[in-house]
Amino acid sequence: MADSNDLNCLFDPKKISAFHGLTRPNISIQSYLERIFKYANCSPSCFVVAYVYLDRFVQRQPSLPINSFNIHRLLITSVMVAAKFMDDM
Repeated sequence: MADSNDLNCLFDPKKISAFHGLTRPNISIQSYLERIFKYANCSPSCFVVAYVYLDRFVQRQPSLPINSFNIHRLLITSVMVAAKFMDDM
């Protein structure tokens, strides 16, 4: 999904947000999630909640599609917020 939305962003500069990077990260999304899981010490349920946050973001902000320029930043932000909600007690 992230790669397929890349072309849409290139043609519409209004679809750029604070999470939009100038270049694509070299690390794959799967490797990035594995790295977050390894070093963040958050519970697996945080990743489920992070997915819910991203799903809600997509539904409520259709003008800002997820693409390969912003997915890594959105992932780390959603996992961090989920960890704060789920694990910080």
